Amino acid sequence: MTVVRGLALDPVALASLGKQLRTACGSGGTVKDGVIEVQGDHCDRIIEALKKSGHRVKRAGG
Repeated sequence: MTVVRGLALDPVALASLGKQLRTACGSGGTVKDGVIEVQGDHCDRIIEALKKSGHRVKRAGG
C-alpha cells in the first residue's frame, strides 16, 4: 500500500488527484479521511506524478 497524506486540498480535488494517481499506477485504491491510498508499492511513480503536478514531496518510511 502506498499512502499519500498532508495535501492541502479540498475533498473534491483530493478525490480527483487520487483517481489520477491510481490510473497512472494501474492500480486500485481509495481516498478517505484526507489520505490517498493506492494498492501496491508505487512510491517512485507517485512521487514523480506529484512533482509534475507542482506538489512538494517528502518520502517517509521504507
